[in-house]
Amino acid sequence: MDNELKTYLEAMEGRIGDRLGRIGDRLGRIGDRLEAMEDRMDAMEGRMDALDAKIEKVETTLLTEFHKWASPAELRMRSHAATLRVLDVEMEARSERVDKLEGPAAS
Repeated sequence: MDNELKTYLEAMEGRIGDRLGRIGDRLGRIGDRLEAMEDRMDAMEGRMDALDAKIEKVETTLLTEFHKWASPAELRMRSHAATLRVLDVEMEARSERVDKLEGPAAS
């Protein structure tokens, strides 16, 4: 009986060893896949950083060009507004002169 038990245990030990070997192989393949995935993620992060830099450059360029366009436009607008204020003052003065010339009867 001891030989039978010993043979059975040795066979079981062999099966367990085989199964552990297959599990080890699968874990190795999973580890390899995880490393490949990490490499792809690192590459993707690099591309995202490069894209962020490009976006920042485009934003800066657009803002610079807008500022170049808006500054003269704002100056023209202020100049026109000042001219309109002067014209309003002149129109008000002329309106008062006309009212004085026409006298109280015209009102």
